[in-house]
Amino acid sequence: MRSAEGKNVLVTGAAMGMGRMFAERAIAEQASAVVLWDVDESALDGTLAELGGGPSEVSGYVVDVSDADAVADTAATILDDVGRIDVLVNNAGVVRGNRYFWETDLERDAKFTIDVNTLAPMYVTHAFLPAMIGAPGDCRLLNLASAAGFTPNPRMAAYAASKWAVIGWSDSVRLELKQAGHDHVKVTTVCPYYTRTGMFEGAKSAPLLPILDPAEVVDEAWKATLAGRPFVVLPKTVQLGEMLKGVVPTGVRDFLADRVFGVYHTMEDFTGRAGPST
Repeated sequence: MRSAEGKNVLVTGAAMGMGRMFAERAIAEQASAVVLWDVDESALDGTLAELGGGPSEVSGYVVDVSDADAVADTAATILDDVGRIDVLVNNAGVVRGNRYFWETDLERDAKFTIDVNTLAPMYVTHAFLPAMIGAPGDCRLLNLASAAGFTPNPRMAAYAASKWAVIGWSDSVRLELKQAGHDHVKVTTVCPYYTRTGMFEGAKSAPLLPILDPAEVVDEAWKATLAGRPFVVLPKTVQLGEMLKGVVPTGVRDFLADRVFGVYHTMEDFTGRAGPST
């Protein structure tokens, strides 16, 4: 797939941040329809007002993606209207941090994080993937995970868990599609370090791990998705840490991440931003 021209695109968490950027990218490439999902009705209305009037038919739905019934019902409405979604971007997410796990509220922090970051993309994908499988042309699925899905980090245990799960699920679905012979549907799992969207407000950079420009993340993720590449990991130095897991003892890796590079202290001043959309 060279571009989104003529395709139907759906983005979750699309009212602001990278979700809005993905939607803007689809519109710039003259997608046929661009569907925005977000739980924040006010922000969604503002984005719709600003993005409408272009080459794409832009519509929006207020959806709590952690609500399986709401996802299924809204997806059914959209499938009736547009037939299918060709490019699905699971972008919606939340961050909870700056406390140790035993200090957190299980319902407000752990369950909420898992519901939005892990279960929600499963709900959304389950609703739209059958039509993508039955489509005659190329289809793409982008799942936004995180570098935290590779690297444990203090003060963000539930978030790291939610993104580790997304990586395992997303890449397994990629393999399932391949094994079942549905090669026209490609899955891309995107794993960035902290991005400058407001969601990670207060989080620190570390040597070789700069805070990322969201526009660069969206650009890399979008191009990889259209090309059907399985993974995007940013920055590339995150992959170095993965390589070290196989050759460096855990105690040594902990010492390097804690005392040398300071990775284990990057969430100590985290404040984040209110609201469940990226």
